[in-house]
Amino acid sequence: MSELPEIGPLLQRMGQELVAWLDRTQRTDPAIVGIHTGGVWVAEQLRDQWLPEAPLGTLDIAFYRDDFAQIGLQQGVRPSELPFSVDDRHLILVDDVLMTGRTIRAALNELFDYGRPASVTLVTLVDIEARELPIRADILGASLTLPPGQRVKLAGPEPLHLTLTTVAKP
Repeated sequence: MSELPEIGPLLQRMGQELVAWLDRTQRTDPAIVGIHTGGVWVAEQLRDQWLPEAPLGTLDIAFYRDDFAQIGLQQGVRPSELPFSVDDRHLILVDDVLMTGRTIRAALNELFDYGRPASVTLVTLVDIEARELPIRADILGASLTLPPGQRVKLAGPEPLHLTLTTVAKP
């Protein structure tokens, strides 16, 4: 695998693409929702640099995971915070790494428990293309192909950077 991309240029391009996407699709007055933990870091950067007027919310999808019964409650669970109504609102859902699609499915389930958004735009820093569900990012920083047993993780919050980890086989 080649070198991991730097975060700064990815966020710059993603911000430009996001603003153009919102304009092209006529999605005004959006709210940004980051998925803990890395998705919140990315959401904060995008909001601060590109959409400073957009309110920011956070989701912790721990209780919405489809493997919750098997793995139980993970350490560091925090409450979700959506300081705005999601009803009829254009939401920008942000995550750091898109892998199987299951985290995004859980986040969508949680968002719909809060109400019915007008739309949800998915923004992801990295896609490692190990999909188990038919979920794709609307705005994507980079697509990576990893060898079996390797994962990429966003570390931060300052400075944000990608790291490779090896996953033990069960």
